[in-house]
Amino acid sequence: MPVRSRIADILVLVLLVALCLGIGVLGAMVVATSIDTWYEGLTKPVFDLPNEVFGPVWSVLYILMGVAAWRVWRSGDRDTVRGPLTLFALQLALNLGWIVVFFGLQKIGSAVATVVVLDVAILVTMLSFRTVDRLAALLMAPYLVWVAFLTVLNVAIWRLNPTV
Repeated sequence: MPVRSRIADILVLVLLVALCLGIGVLGAMVVATSIDTWYEGLTKPVFDLPNEVFGPVWSVLYILMGVAAWRVWRSGDRDTVRGPLTLFALQLALNLGWIVVFFGLQKIGSAVATVVVLDVAILVTMLSFRTVDRLAALLMAPYLVWVAFLTVLNVAIWRLNPTV
């Protein structure tokens, strides 16, 4: 494990959590453009959750993701963590991309394809994190479960709204 100052350690933790929460804020801004209009008018499956659940769940998940990335960052040398953190950045971009495609562009079918790619990206990120820090990989598990649920929800909405 590389030697780093405690201050650098804390700063990177704060930055990574802030980055993840910042993606969440950007996503929430996109969602806000259509949640009470377009999304409200869609037919949704019986297992859909109230809109109020999504913000708190995402907030916790973004914090866990930031902590997971931080654990990887501090657990290895630059060459060891470069790949896993690159995968992390990719899945984070896909996360925002799915929100933009679903809520911003309102392309449900394209969002299905995007969220499936996101599922795979999260799993690959978790596997790469596991090689560096097992707890970091475990911290990503709730996120994978949540996005898997969103994948099922996205597919169900797509099937219930074939003309959208």
